[in-house]
Formats: sequence, C-alpha cells, structure tokens
Amino acid sequence: MPTQHYQGGCQCGAVTYEVDVDLDHCITCNCSRCRRLGAVLAFTTRDNFTLKSGEDSLTEYLFNKKQIRHLFCKTCGIQSFSYGAMPDGTQMAAINVNCLEGVDPRALSTQQVDGRSL
Repeated sequence: MPTQHYQGGCQCGAVTYEVDVDLDHCITCNCSRCRRLGAVLAFTTRDNFTLKSGEDSLTEYLFNKKQIRHLFCKTCGIQSFSYGAMPDGTQMAAINVNCLEGVDPRALSTQQVDGRSL
C-alpha cells in the first residue's frame, strides 16, 4: 500500500487533519503510554500532515525522554497524532491509525516495538 491521503481527527470532531501516509509500516508499542492507548501508529514527515482544525483544542503531554509531543483533544481526550523528530532530525508526525476515516487498523499488518525497554 503506497502513501495515500487520509482524513483523521478526534472523537468529538474538534481536532481534524489531513495526512499522506504509508500504512504498510505501522507499529504497535508496549511502552507505558502506547499500551494503555491501544495505539496503532504510522509515521510521516510533518510536510505530509496538515492540522485542519482544533489547534486551540489540543493539550500536550510529555513523558520519559520528553521528545515526543503527545497531543490530545481537551474535550474528548483522544490522542489522534503526536509530533516528534526522526533519528536524523526530520520533523515527523506519528498518526494514531485508529483515528483515520475509512481505515480498519486491526486488518493491517503491524510490527511490534518493545518501547518498554527503551
């Protein structure tokens, strides 16, 4: 599945975005945050991500090394994406595939990442 265009956002609709992302390389992670969220994650560069609405509806949570900006809706609490940087410094967006319209994340092949050990 090559890079495709998707619409996404939170549950209440306050936060919406568009993203071009390849869902062939999704991960699940067992770190303390991802495990609790049940997130299925896909990554893309920030220039492939456009926040359409809800910037003022977002709040941020930083933990562990405080390098990933976990952003979630103040109203419904859904974390539909995060901001961070790739190892080479490229700015990226981590997309919670559960929040993309028309996508069944449970039908995707995912790679398990041992974030608990990092």
